[in-house]
Amino acid sequence: MPAPGDLLTLTIEKPAAGGRMIARADGLVVLVAGAIPGERVRARIERVSKGIAWAQTSAIDDASPDRRDAGADPACGGCLYAHIAYRRQLAIKALVIADAFARIGRMSLPAAVDVASSAEEGYRMRARLHAQRGRLGFYREGTHQLCDPAQTRQLLPATLDVLRRIEAALHPLAAGALRELVLAENIDASERTIALDLATPVESSCLTPLTEIEGVTGLVAGETVVSGSPYVTDRVIVEGGADVLLRRHVLAFFQGSRYLFGDLIRHVSSRIGEASEVLDLYAGGGAFAVGVARTRGTRVTAVEGDPVAASDLMANAASAGETVTPVRASVEAFLDRARTRPQAAILDPPRTGLSREALAGLLRLAPPRIVYVSCDVPTLARDLRAMVERSYRVVEAQAFDLFPNTPHVETVVVLDRI
Repeated sequence: MPAPGDLLTLTIEKPAAGGRMIARADGLVVLVAGAIPGERVRARIERVSKGIAWAQTSAIDDASPDRRDAGADPACGGCLYAHIAYRRQLAIKALVIADAFARIGRMSLPAAVDVASSAEEGYRMRARLHAQRGRLGFYREGTHQLCDPAQTRQLLPATLDVLRRIEAALHPLAAGALRELVLAENIDASERTIALDLATPVESSCLTPLTEIEGVTGLVAGETVVSGSPYVTDRVIVEGGADVLLRRHVLAFFQGSRYLFGDLIRHVSSRIGEASEVLDLYAGGGAFAVGVARTRGTRVTAVEGDPVAASDLMANAASAGETVTPVRASVEAFLDRARTRPQAAILDPPRTGLSREALAGLLRLAPPRIVYVSCDVPTLARDLRAMVERSYRVVEAQAFDLFPNTPHVETVVVLDRI
């Protein structure tokens, strides 16, 4: 049995969810970081637990033609696939989806999944950066070691320039005064709002230099709006040329890519079919709800439990007139009391997927069509298995590469009730 520190020569077989690749050594499954399927590598064992070993590639004996210079620390803020040519990244993500469907969901895909591509650089519109000794950066995975966000190429050059000026402006603050900084910007980067998580109270005069930085349109410290607006607003063109205005608070969870955000909204909206009553669960700020309402004239009930996102949902629903009814409640509580059967339901749950209560409530309502949007392939496959066992069939799956150079992928699955 290999032990931590051992160096093994391995042939990489296939990708695993989460970013590592699968190899085998004397029957032991080894999850290898920094490799590509088909390669022969030397990898050092990091740890062994319950018949599975984790290893890090140390040397490449037989390299894949798809290997490239990563140009970044792979452990820094989402670069685990940066060493893989981009087209191969998309193919690997399609394989991970198919494997989860087969292994966890115990079902086959109706067709091979297409993964919509993105520009690799500057795609990120929201980032949480940590502060240490006057510097801002991402944490290296599994550590509290700061790394330079510029190397990940996820942020626009203009955004990185703003962060450098923010670092300089924050330099006079006492050590440890700032814990984290959240940055949110809209698609064209014409609006950029900053939120500061302060460990200790700070005199307002100390924050004045931040309000004078060009490119910062809003500043929030704790729960106080120091200057400008705590929101950014996006305009997305949907089917038929209609536009959707979506505001979001700097502290609202948001993982959209500036290059694929509109495509994702348009895709989900187009999968509702002829439904005239739609239920949007985990609605966030209402991107799908408002998109469906504006595209199809459909009445949508949108449910969101997070108070910050729910506030955005209320504002965005108002822009759609009376076609979107926003509900601030947990999905579980809403479904527990819901009695009206929607003609279609949109789901966009957190990475953990549907809770047992949410799944049971949804299946009780039994909408004829479900459009499930997921950022986590294993929990998606788990939930789909439960739906298929309750008289649903998967009719389509499409993926969107919202996060290039990472193992993450957004998957949209359409299910119809049999």
